[in-house]
Amino acid sequence: MQDRLTLYGATYSVYVRIARLAFEEKGVGYDLEPVDIFAETGVPEDYQRLHPFGKIPALRHGEFTLYETDAIVRYVDDVFEGPSLTPAGAEARARMTRIMRVMDNYAYPRLVWGLYVNEAGERPDPDKLAASIDPAAHCLKVLEDLASAPFMLGDRVTLADLYCAPMIACLRIAPTGRRLLAGRPHLGTWFERMASRASMKGTLFPQEVAGFPSSAQALIDPDC
Repeated sequence: MQDRLTLYGATYSVYVRIARLAFEEKGVGYDLEPVDIFAETGVPEDYQRLHPFGKIPALRHGEFTLYETDAIVRYVDDVFEGPSLTPAGAEARARMTRIMRVMDNYAYPRLVWGLYVNEAGERPDPDKLAASIDPAAHCLKVLEDLASAPFMLGDRVTLADLYCAPMIACLRIAPTGRRLLAGRPHLGTWFERMASRASMKGTLFPQEVAGFPSSAQALIDPDC
């Protein structure tokens, strides 16, 4: 397929960034079509035809459309030439999927919603923040225990790294997140290695450029 990819979403979105990282690592050209699911007018009606649950991102490739970040990144990895983002061997692929699901099911709710939203929002909730610290710290410990070196599964970047990096990037915006990461030096070294890649530099969150965000909405996006 030679049609150019169109990704629908917003630059503040964790999951849109995961998809963009996959495109960048594969060297695939794409257009980012802005969709703000938090607009006062609600999710655009035409977008709901692409994503019936009104989340982001969604993908168009010629006549083919797709939603769910996992499906999008695996599709792009399968269809396009460039470095494979999926390791060889059943065990390595299973470990990759395990990390991806850990990030979806445990890390994202705790690191982004639990720490970031409750610390950096317009109406911070110190009680919910306090209740989130231990679960978030546990997630980071598990992630560090699962990680190899120099990347999550060894000597090259995989989808596991692309799932982890945006969530750790937003965690680092929040003071409590930075404090917890300081106690996980292996994760810190891994993140600095990821942050130096062109794919990460080219997909920075607006909040990473502007500094500490003023609105919790900025990094909330419920797709997974």
